[in-house]
Amino acid sequence: MGWMGKLVGGTIGFAFGGPLGAIFGAAFGHAFDTGAELDAAAGSRQRLSTVEHHQLTFFVAAFSMLAKLAQADGRVKKEEVDSIQAFMENDLRLDGESRNAAVNIFRTALNAPGTFDDFAGQFYGQFHHQPQMLELMIDILLRVAVSDGRMTRGEEMLILSAVKTFNFNTLRYEQLKSQYVPTADKAYAVLGCSPNDSDDQVKRCYRRRVQEYHPDKIAAKGLPDEFTRFAHDKFREIQDAWEQIKDSRGIK
Repeated sequence: MGWMGKLVGGTIGFAFGGPLGAIFGAAFGHAFDTGAELDAAAGSRQRLSTVEHHQLTFFVAAFSMLAKLAQADGRVKKEEVDSIQAFMENDLRLDGESRNAAVNIFRTALNAPGTFDDFAGQFYGQFHHQPQMLELMIDILLRVAVSDGRMTRGEEMLILSAVKTFNFNTLRYEQLKSQYVPTADKAYAVLGCSPNDSDDQVKRCYRRRVQEYHPDKIAAKGLPDEFTRFAHDKFREIQDAWEQIKDSRGIK
């Protein structure tokens, strides 16, 4: 049973603190157990595994940060809410329970005192040793920001603050961003390389990306099951980019 099942069943005996913990507690009315309380509840509640804890953190952080992203320009517009709902339905294909949880977190975060930077900082504290997870979060923020047709200055300023908090490579950020902007170099951006790189360099980039972003490997690092489709889509983008570059260069 994953963290979502334990949440629905009311059997979570431990979650997490900080600003994301406050969102989780407010969204679900969950009383966190610690210390002696956790020991006393051990017979009736299940403690989250490390992977489940990571999954819960990723899930709550994603929809909390998206809520603050939607508020980047002072008010939440219908187009922005629609784009996030489309992300839930089309990119993640959340089931009923997961979608209700995501909407609950999103709405709670809209009215919470915690800031985008607060959420990003706690997320980085959890995943600073897993660069793929940091990149996936930046990718999600970019994808949703441009899904309503354009990315506003306020939205990009917030995303850039996450880039800074995550100690994320700015060149890699520009490459990710270019995936959502029409450009002849999009395939190279997906692989994290340049049209000026040699065939051998491009091959190395492709192999590294395949190894880093295989969905099974990402899932083992704590990606929630609800985000598995997103990881599969990203993996398929890597394969498609490689085929496009391979054909254009005549690489065998």
